Amino acid sequence: MTTPSPTLFSTRLSAVGLVAAVFLLLATQVCSEAYYGKLIGKLSELHHGVSGEVYAVDGRTLFIKNFAYDGEAPTAYFYVGTSKSPNGNGIRLRDENGSTDTLKRYRRKDITLTLPDGKTLNNIKWFSVWCDEYAVNFGDVRIPRGFDYPKPQKLAALSGVHSVSSEPIVVVDAQTLLIPSFSYDGEAPDAKFWAGAGPSPSPQGIRIPDENGKVVPLRQYNRKTIVLTLPGDLTIHQIGHFGVWCEAFTVDFGHVQIPASLNVPPSLKMLGVSPQSKLNCEVLENSQAFEVRWAVAGDSIVGQLVGKLDEGQYMSFGVSANTERSTMVNGDVVVAWVDKQTLQGYAVDYFLDAKSQCSGGRGSCPDTRIRENSNSIRLLNAALVDGYSIVTYQRPLKASDELDHQILTNGSQAIIWAIGPLNERQEVSFHSDYLKTDRFIDFGRPPVWNCPVPDQEQSQLFVTSNEKVTGTQEWVTTTKRPKRQQVTPAPALKTDAWVIPPIQCNDTDDGKFYAQMGPTGGKHGYPAITGHVGWGISWYINGLLIPEIYVVRGTRYTFFVEGGEDVDKPALYHPFYITDDPVGGYQHKTPEEKAKVKIFAGAERHGGEYRPTAVGRMCNWLPDQNQPRSDEFATFGAYQRTLTLKCDPGEPGLVVWTPDENTPDTVYYQCFTHRYLGWKIHVLDSCDAEETGASETQEVYVDPQQQRPSAEDLENSSSIRVSSKITHGH
Repeated sequence: MTTPSPTLFSTRLSAVGLVAAVFLLLATQVCSEAYYGKLIGKLSELHHGVSGEVYAVDGRTLFIKNFAYDGEAPTAYFYVGTSKSPNGNGIRLRDENGSTDTLKRYRRKDITLTLPDGKTLNNIKWFSVWCDEYAVNFGDVRIPRGFDYPKPQKLAALSGVHSVSSEPIVVVDAQTLLIPSFSYDGEAPDAKFWAGAGPSPSPQGIRIPDENGKVVPLRQYNRKTIVLTLPGDLTIHQIGHFGVWCEAFTVDFGHVQIPASLNVPPSLKMLGVSPQSKLNCEVLENSQAFEVRWAVAGDSIVGQLVGKLDEGQYMSFGVSANTERSTMVNGDVVVAWVDKQTLQGYAVDYFLDAKSQCSGGRGSCPDTRIRENSNSIRLLNAALVDGYSIVTYQRPLKASDELDHQILTNGSQAIIWAIGPLNERQEVSFHSDYLKTDRFIDFGRPPVWNCPVPDQEQSQLFVTSNEKVTGTQEWVTTTKRPKRQQVTPAPALKTDAWVIPPIQCNDTDDGKFYAQMGPTGGKHGYPAITGHVGWGISWYINGLLIPEIYVVRGTRYTFFVEGGEDVDKPALYHPFYITDDPVGGYQHKTPEEKAKVKIFAGAERHGGEYRPTAVGRMCNWLPDQNQPRSDEFATFGAYQRTLTLKCDPGEPGLVVWTPDENTPDTVYYQCFTHRYLGWKIHVLDSCDAEETGASETQEVYVDPQQQRPSAEDLENSSSIRVSSKITHGH
């Protein structure tokens, strides 16, 4: 796989919600059952009212639901250990605020704790509330041997129509999806990220905001890595599939199934880490796509560093000791990296006593090398995508000790950053790149996204970013999902349309038509002809793009249908039917909508419901990729000569239809499963050239070197090629 440039990746990752940082606060259409991770067990209730349920959030994070403790003991602390049972030789944990002070009173409070560096749930055996002074266990829970704690899980890759593809999707946590190398050609008018119950998409699904937090038709993507956040309280456990869905035309462009009961971490929002503001972003250094994102969350700040790091490199960011100047010495920074071999992420609190490497507690040292239990940084999540490190962390706004500096929220302060190599102790060596001037950030400012935005001109970045971080989402908060109305795209302009000659009632001596699929023809084709936006494909009749057809009452007509027969691939499944409905897509209409339309051919009633009968193998008119785009052709005839018919093995479906006196003067050939693929059929009492407006220049004829096959030939043929031509002037 080609490694993208830093600039490109910076554009790729300029998403509002990235990895585990849930920064968009949306309402929801679906209420969720609370999820805190994997239950380890209940605390034993031994002394001082200790109780609560202990969950594993991930390998290094514990969540205690409804934690209670009366606060009466003199020296109670949280402890973990590797011994058989709790004792004072364990490791003391900081509390949920990062403090090492003795525990105060808790009244059924939800709290989140982080294990110390180097410890995971694989190498500890118990968690306890322990009293140092009296060496008493107030309550504990045991960690089972081989405990399978929550971790990100890989799904299948996306693959579908309109060039939809990706590498395997990663469920980072219960509300976050990482989609590496996502591609989509951007040609459909109403494609959206989509999720819902069951194994495959349907109109009853839920729109998923894009990486910018917007629910708008998707633009073109070319192998971009994006991160999506499920809206509101929706979690991965409530959906059975995720993919790209064309809402206006009810088409599945590609999806993956989501297994039940995925053992993934809960999102930060689900644990109560809910930022009060939305996300800010600043570019620190362009060539390595080094960015800092942040949001104030109560009395702490959630930060995220993104950068293109080489093997064994770190990235650091923090505040200067002098709020008016960016000076490294005495600075307070977080040093972050992702180990490319183990994929373990690190976020370490550093104090820069001097520019030298740490030695004897002097130099650029982790706080804990200077003073025990002084790490004020809490790692929230980390990911490695195409060699780019993404580390999300949390720290208090106020200084926890003399090695920390306060993060101001009432004005600007000087910041510092650096990138450099780690030494053999996995500590910082002298930086290879660093901030060489004074630079200031107001961490308490209203949200501003000053980082690249996908596919936007530089002059538009700031406008777009403000819309992205401050715009509201139109989601309905309800415990019962309302019935979704089908979205109708805005009408297209009927200008510069190609002239498609109609198929006259005397053009086919045998009354046979060949219905196949093909491209819509860009701005001169389907939308300009019909006034409706297409989604990329249309019916071709006898090799012509949605021609108007003239038929005579009392005459028998046969349509050989080659629109696809694989019902498991809805985007390649197009049953043909004739109806009085100019829209089509009968299958996905509401009962009220179905009651208003009539079907004349191509479907039969079974148990009160219509089912399509005209299903056949796929034949598709494909454009030559070496030719110009359809918009550049002045006539359909010129464009048609660039098309080649490709057919799958199999046989066509058949629709036999005889219009009668009850048939309206105008009906439509359509697709049973999708809207806006067909066009008009004019029904006449007699075949009168003056009445139909036939002319020699509108004649459609088959290539004389290729005879149209008979019905018997069709039944035994593995492929059909119908070459329709248009006379000069069209």
